[in-house]
Amino acid sequence: MRYLCLVCLVCLLTALAGCATQGSLDNVRNDIDAVKTRLFSVEKDLGGVRDESKSGLSEVEKSYKNDMNAVRKLSADLQATIDSTKSDMRAMTGRIDDLALAVKKPAEDLSRYRTDADKRIVALEDRVVKLQSALDELNKKIADGLQKIEAPATPDALYMKGLDAYKAGDMNASRDIFIKFLEKYPEHDLAANAQYWIGETHFSEKSYEPAILAYQEVIKQYPKKEKVPAAMLKQAMAFKAIGDVKSAKYVLKKLVEGFPRSEEGKKGKELLKELK
Repeated sequence: MRYLCLVCLVCLLTALAGCATQGSLDNVRNDIDAVKTRLFSVEKDLGGVRDESKSGLSEVEKSYKNDMNAVRKLSADLQATIDSTKSDMRAMTGRIDDLALAVKKPAEDLSRYRTDADKRIVALEDRVVKLQSALDELNKKIADGLQKIEAPATPDALYMKGLDAYKAGDMNASRDIFIKFLEKYPEHDLAANAQYWIGETHFSEKSYEPAILAYQEVIKQYPKKEKVPAAMLKQAMAFKAIGDVKSAKYVLKKLVEGFPRSEEGKKGKELLKELK
């Protein structure tokens, strides 16, 4: 009887162990299925990102290739002009020699003709040099364009390009680059700075109304960025420049109240005293 009970107990324990093992296996299988599902979702998202990146790069490459084709055509036209000019020079030289042999003119007339012809040849040679220089410049632009296709500019590089154009005094180019930057990277950390420099390009050209609007975008769209005090100070200066003293005072008061310890706040306080 005792042996029978022992056998029953062993059977019971075995059955319980089997149940526990089966339950653990089911849990593991469920975890594996969940992981597979998550991996499939991630792979799908990554596929969409890859497709979007490829599409964007394809558009950039297509645009650059079109530009390069136009430049190559212009380069070919210049080369044809150079060749034609060289041919004219050869014909002119041959004509001089023929006339010297075939036409008997007084030495004075012949000398005058040669002098005139020599001047024309020198002018043609100068034209060839200039055309060759233009052709070399176009070839350089072609090479630069190909490099841009192979290595698209990063956001930081595009921003620095706009800043370099501003420092060089090319306000139109600088403004266009910063506008392009904001179109491509509106959420970038340098977006507020780019908007500020757009205002600076207008201010440098004494286009104060557009400058005021550009600075307002900095204040409105990026209220927590460090460029806000600078934008407020320059906006007040632009209002002053167009004779709107009331608006200038209003902006300066907000600047002094909001950023009293900043350099712009201190300058704004001094400017406010001058306007009273």
